[in-house]
Amino acid sequence: QVQLAESGGGSVQAGGSLRLSCAASLHTSMRYCMGWFRQAPGKEREGVAFIDGDGSTRYLDSVKGRFTVSKDSAKSTLYLQLNNLKPEDSALYYCSADASSTSCSADWVWGGLDYWGQGTQVTVSS
Repeated sequence: QVQLAESGGGSVQAGGSLRLSCAASLHTSMRYCMGWFRQAPGKEREGVAFIDGDGSTRYLDSVKGRFTVSKDSAKSTLYLQLNNLKPEDSALYYCSADASSTSCSADWVWGGLDYWGQGTQVTVSS
């Protein structure tokens, strides 16, 4: 069982930046597909960004060019850099990790992975 703990959320004005972090309790989880999801009030959860065990990345179209997912395996930490934030980016952001797939290339990943953190709130004001 992997435990994930997010941090780094906050309130910023439109155009601002934040860096989210997700600390994983097991170093081996960094070998598998990991990702960030978000859920705004009244909306369904959506996948935002993913990173393979080998470092390949995928992004939701609306965040391409603004968000960057990365990881530091030595620190067992996943990151999400959020730049040029927009009010519509406001949501609770969750870190997620898969139990067995090293690749994030399949479409099913957008529906969710196996392990979840508690979330960190991002609020963007106009």
